[in-house]
Amino acid sequence: MHLVSRILRSNFIIKLRSWEYWPFHVLHAPLYFYWIWLSIKARSIVFFSASNPGILMGGMFGESKFDTLKQLPDTCRPTTIRVEVPVLTKKVLEAMAEGGLPFPVICKPDLGERGWMVKKIQNEKDLSAYLQKIQIPFLVQAFVDLPLEYGVSYIRYPSDERGHVTSIVGKEMLSVTGNGVNSLRELILAQDRSKLQWELLEQRFADRLVEIIPRDKRIELNAIGNHCLGTKFLNENHLITAQLSASFDAISKHVDGFYFGRFDVRASSIANLEQGNVMVMELNGCGAEPSHIYHPGFSLFKAMGVLFTHWADIYRVSVENHERGAEYLPYREAWSIYRNFSKLTSTD
Repeated sequence: MHLVSRILRSNFIIKLRSWEYWPFHVLHAPLYFYWIWLSIKARSIVFFSASNPGILMGGMFGESKFDTLKQLPDTCRPTTIRVEVPVLTKKVLEAMAEGGLPFPVICKPDLGERGWMVKKIQNEKDLSAYLQKIQIPFLVQAFVDLPLEYGVSYIRYPSDERGHVTSIVGKEMLSVTGNGVNSLRELILAQDRSKLQWELLEQRFADRLVEIIPRDKRIELNAIGNHCLGTKFLNENHLITAQLSASFDAISKHVDGFYFGRFDVRASSIANLEQGNVMVMELNGCGAEPSHIYHPGFSLFKAMGVLFTHWADIYRVSVENHERGAEYLPYREAWSIYRNFSKLTSTD
């Protein structure tokens, strides 16, 4: 029975029985055929490059996060600086002081996706360790200490004056809660979501793994709201209102050539979210999924329907923009951008 239990709790079986953990290319395999069909209709395999004419590749890959973010009003974006590499720790500390950025901060590549090299940096030691690994320009961003984090997907068809919100995903950070009996190691390994992150957590909490966690004490294991890092994504589409859509429509129009994507935001309350009183950590283009589909127990059939709709919307926005003069990026240029993006983000 012990052997059976170990097999059922193996990482392979955990991932197999919950499609939210399936590899990206496995989950999206049916969409590749749809993309080919849409490419034939658009007469361009990179038609999506016209979805957001103001963002490189429409935001599918290779774009600068910093260039997009800096177009937003100061009132809704955290202080962020861009750092070229190689760079000395001293120089980054000087830039942080000049920009008014105290620890903790968030460091992340100016290019990148799915949580790659996104770190919460607590002190100078953490920063020095980060600089030893990062090999491409990166951002240092103020840590936004607001309790609620959401991904808000937005679309505005070029033929329409106003856009609207299509999806809201809530984010529950990876954590464990003590019971006064089990060690931190045992608590981590007891739940599937944190067990899948064991390799990372074993290093991060190496000096606390044998600690008995008091009853009801919550330990946050990861402060980065990314699904690949163990964050639980929750379907919060019930929060979509006309006021919410109007608020994000107003924010989106500060970004030149932006029609389709996802705002990753923090807010102090649901009321402030609805009013657009948020801090935008990232604004992603057409490559950003409507991530509410990763809600535990969400139907795979429904999720595929959402993703097909997502690509249908990319197609419609792109074609409408193309008809208004936006060019589809030439294939060779797009391939060059992709190869460069893949090369840069394959280093760790």
